[in-house]
Amino acid sequence: MDTTLDISYDVFAKACPSRNTLEHVTGRWGGLTLCALHEGSLRFNELRRRVDGVSEKMLSQTLQALERDGLVHREAQPTNPPRVDYELTPLGRGVAERLVGLIAFVEGRMDDVLAARQHYDETRGTR
Repeated sequence: MDTTLDISYDVFAKACPSRNTLEHVTGRWGGLTLCALHEGSLRFNELRRRVDGVSEKMLSQTLQALERDGLVHREAQPTNPPRVDYELTPLGRGVAERLVGLIAFVEGRMDDVLAARQHYDETRGTR
């Protein structure tokens, strides 16, 4: 795996195409979809149940964006009824592995986050 950075892309530049991909990956539904697919190939409705709260329309849009970015592979089976499976591409797996690590870190530190929220709310009287 090549770990060198291509400095011709700059996510901080407004017109850089990496910004759209970063948005697809780090948005709520994109990140959760990638992490759900990190567990294995899923059909659309299985994925929708796994990513609790996502609408059918939003999941469809998210999958299309991730497929366009080369992170998700869509496999349509010529069966009756039609069967469509989604799985990560090698690129998508690399992204998902990083997100899974971030999610594990955040989940593991939620007691600290909740304590910080409580302190913030108490000191600012927002609750």
